[in-house]
Amino acid sequence: MASVSSPAISTSTNVFEYGNFTTDLIKVEQGPCWRKAAEQTLPPPKPLLIGTPSEAGVFPVLLFLHGYLFLNSFYSELVQHIASHGFIVVAPQLYCVAGPDSTKEIESAAAITNWFSEGLQACLPSHVRPNLSKLALSGHSRGGKVAFAVALGKAITSLKFSALVGVDPVDGMDKGKQTPPPILTYIPHSFNIDMAVLVIGSGLGEVKRNPLFPPCAPKGVNHEDFFNECQKPAYHFVAKDYGHVDMLNDDTTGIRGKTTYCLCKNGVSREPMRRFVAGISVAFLRAYLEDNSNDLEAIKDGHLVAPVVLQKADFLL
Repeated sequence: MASVSSPAISTSTNVFEYGNFTTDLIKVEQGPCWRKAAEQTLPPPKPLLIGTPSEAGVFPVLLFLHGYLFLNSFYSELVQHIASHGFIVVAPQLYCVAGPDSTKEIESAAAITNWFSEGLQACLPSHVRPNLSKLALSGHSRGGKVAFAVALGKAITSLKFSALVGVDPVDGMDKGKQTPPPILTYIPHSFNIDMAVLVIGSGLGEVKRNPLFPPCAPKGVNHEDFFNECQKPAYHFVAKDYGHVDMLNDDTTGIRGKTTYCLCKNGVSREPMRRFVAGISVAFLRAYLEDNSNDLEAIKDGHLVAPVVLQKADFLL
């Protein structure tokens, strides 16, 4: 288990900027965690990247699931931004190689959730405690699909989630070409999800980067379709001039990292979209985990300006 401190953090309380907490980024391999040398606990089902406030306290927990064939480390800046506002963010590495079927990812996400009660505390600094009664679920791209699947009960969890965030979720290549197990039913408001939902979309996600590759978030299986099947309360924000992977770190290393700049239509810069995804997630989580809707209402009403131009903002309330 390795811990890396974050850079200097701004004292701003604007959700689109880093928050008041400094953060630690903890890497946990698929082995036992120790809080003390003699205190061994159950190992996590998958390797983890955990963003946590450095200061003492009891904090809500967000389980964040990576996109198809991506590394959890590609989201470290997003994870730290959310953590700096007083959340423990757990980002597992669900697999290294995977085919079209996401069933095992759904099962792994549930297994990690079930492990939280017995194992998460030992992977954190002793003065940082997770509040598992305030638990949220999020995922990007195919990870967003997996998050919806878990929320829909496709795998059993011992803990209850109170909020769901889909970051540009995708359910296959096209309508009629969903990857197994299909999540979208194309029946409006059919999702039987007993929690509030935030769906974040990218305006360029459904645009091809070049004729050789399909769009990364095709029409018929993207954020629009996920939101259309949500019930109240649900929120849908779409960033106009940004692409499907623009919330990743600027520097995504290795061959996989390089492909994030080649396969999808991208915006001019990742930083504004990353700040937007982190900030709108924080505002939503504050509203539905901490009963503080001030930031979410300010964004919804246009009083708190996002770092991106919004193409769409829809609400089911």
